[in-house]
Amino acid sequence: MWLTDNPGAHAAGEIGRQVGVRRHERRHFLALLADLADRGLLERLKGDRYRLAARKRLEGVLSLHRDGYGFLQVDNVDQPDVFLPARELRETMAGDRLAVVAWRDSRGRYEGRVERILARAHSELVGVYQRGRRENLVVPLGKDPVPPLVIPRGEGLQAAPGQVVIAAIRVYPQGGQPPRGRIMRILGDLHDPEVELLVAAHRFNLPHQFSPEALAVAESVPQAVAEEDCAGRRDLRQLPFVTIDGATARDFDDAVCVEETADGYLLRVAIADVAHYVRPGTPLDRDARERGTSVYFPGRCLPMLPETLSNGICSLNPGVDRLVLVAEMGFSVDGRPQRAGFYRAVIRSAARLTYRQVQKAIDGELPSRQEGLEQLPAMVHLAEVLHRQRVEQGSLDLDLPEAEVVLDLRGRPEAIIRSERLFAHRIIEEFMLAANQAVAGFLEERRVAFPYRIHEPPAQEKILSLQHYLAHFGLGLNLSPDGPAPGDFHDLLRQADDPVTARIINQALLQAMKQARYAVDNAGHFGLGMECYCHFTSPIRRYPDLLVHRVLHREITRDRGEETACGPVPRRSTLETLCEQLSRAERRAMEAERDQVQLKKCQYMEKKIGDTFHGVVASVRSFGMFIELEEVFVEGLLHVSALEDDLYHFEEDLQRLVGYNRHRIFQVGDHLEIRVARVDQEARQIDFVLRETP
Repeated sequence: MWLTDNPGAHAAGEIGRQVGVRRHERRHFLALLADLADRGLLERLKGDRYRLAARKRLEGVLSLHRDGYGFLQVDNVDQPDVFLPARELRETMAGDRLAVVAWRDSRGRYEGRVERILARAHSELVGVYQRGRRENLVVPLGKDPVPPLVIPRGEGLQAAPGQVVIAAIRVYPQGGQPPRGRIMRILGDLHDPEVELLVAAHRFNLPHQFSPEALAVAESVPQAVAEEDCAGRRDLRQLPFVTIDGATARDFDDAVCVEETADGYLLRVAIADVAHYVRPGTPLDRDARERGTSVYFPGRCLPMLPETLSNGICSLNPGVDRLVLVAEMGFSVDGRPQRAGFYRAVIRSAARLTYRQVQKAIDGELPSRQEGLEQLPAMVHLAEVLHRQRVEQGSLDLDLPEAEVVLDLRGRPEAIIRSERLFAHRIIEEFMLAANQAVAGFLEERRVAFPYRIHEPPAQEKILSLQHYLAHFGLGLNLSPDGPAPGDFHDLLRQADDPVTARIINQALLQAMKQARYAVDNAGHFGLGMECYCHFTSPIRRYPDLLVHRVLHREITRDRGEETACGPVPRRSTLETLCEQLSRAERRAMEAERDQVQLKKCQYMEKKIGDTFHGVVASVRSFGMFIELEEVFVEGLLHVSALEDDLYHFEEDLQRLVGYNRHRIFQVGDHLEIRVARVDQEARQIDFVLRETP
């Protein structure tokens, strides 16, 4: 091909002359060039010029749009998503893992074609059973545009129309034909909270049943600490350890104890010694590793460990002996770390406190003489100085409130409120951060392999986009000479001197940041401003913490000249694989939790259709605005098509909508009065319109 020997961009006419295209063949030749460009073999540039396309072979997961096209979410986090036209996706389903060939189009965006389907995302579907005249269907539940599954006669398992079922896929879509399958299980009514839990578990591929072998092992674990279990451990049962958690918490990973010393403070963080009970390679361990994390839904939980462990012998319940690993840390009066030690111990929690109780004591509404609160003044001061130290090191403290769903006795939402952010929360947060950092530093000094918790700096293109966006609001982002540092962003947060500016900054920073993940190679934690960090404090609900405990056990016992009783520690290569798997499990759990909270919001707002609310513009997109309500902690979409007073265009640089004729502007922070127009539970979407003025 002439273009192979003549790299670079050439006009269509020049290419035609070079390859001998005659005048009467010109139209067909131009059509051929366009077809080659559509297939990704050529790259079409401005001015009707073409060159050979620089192509990449990429792998990733398919995200589908309801209009038929999709995007490949590429494994490499620095590679942008790849657009896939509908014609490439006739035999695929949302979530499938694909290998594609990708190239840049004339606008610089990546487009691709599917080479092959590497792995199917679904072997089963959860959906609503429907009977038709010719064939029966299972219509999948959820936002992903998955085609209905055809159920041949006799494969319906006597399901009634409208029931939620689990159907196995027998034939995947091919040759323009829809997928076919059979019903395997009838779950029940769509609006039953228990069915909602099962639907979520299947939709997000969440393990939700422990194996019989794991349950048998869990039932065999004694529910009391025997004296022989305490051998080789420090006896701290006389120290006033306390747990501080939410009012509805049932599993208590951590207990804390603070003493004032001559030169500062001594903080002991005791963490449930789950590794003593969950040994590598056992059925309990296999089930926990498959889950990766506990998943928390409104009013429900899919725990990582069976309740006999998570709420029983591994939970630091008050008044009973419990086995723990302790991080003992000394701090100066101004919060600077002075020393740290780690050891196995046995404790007896003096009190189970709630955040609300502790906050009342801080505010003087509850006497600090109450059991467990005697050390509160020392706790408060130490938390304050630790927070100050962390902020000075550049740790980012984004204001990201979460929704709390209040359920009635039937499991239905009766209120959606903004979760409280109390200083009592900060006490435990600061103590856990200190313990995690201290353990990571200790293990790094030992040069042993363990799962770090890393958070890499934002990509350069994200930084440039952020600077450009913030400049429009008179906000400056000055970067350090060696690249972005956490302190640069903390200086930016200090410029938030009003709620609107704070919202703009927090939202922009969140969009620029990468996701934290687990890795064997340390890359630091950008968001926390820490060079070395890991997860140590929640082994009941996070498997990476359990892995860290096993490594710490080995190092502690090695120092004492003993063999660890917790089994072998994974090799580095195995840890690398585990870190990738556990990062995926964490993202899966987060998506499922967000989905179920949004479902409850939709259920609550469905009763409010037609009602009027006050709201503030939380974000602006080309298709409309997301409005956060003031009366209820719910966000919905005001689509641009619902703005009937004018035609609006999206100014991407300023993140705002502007009317062509009346020049009305909608942007982040605007206060609007809206009416609830529509709620789609399946799509998890709440639609608003502007309240009509008389």
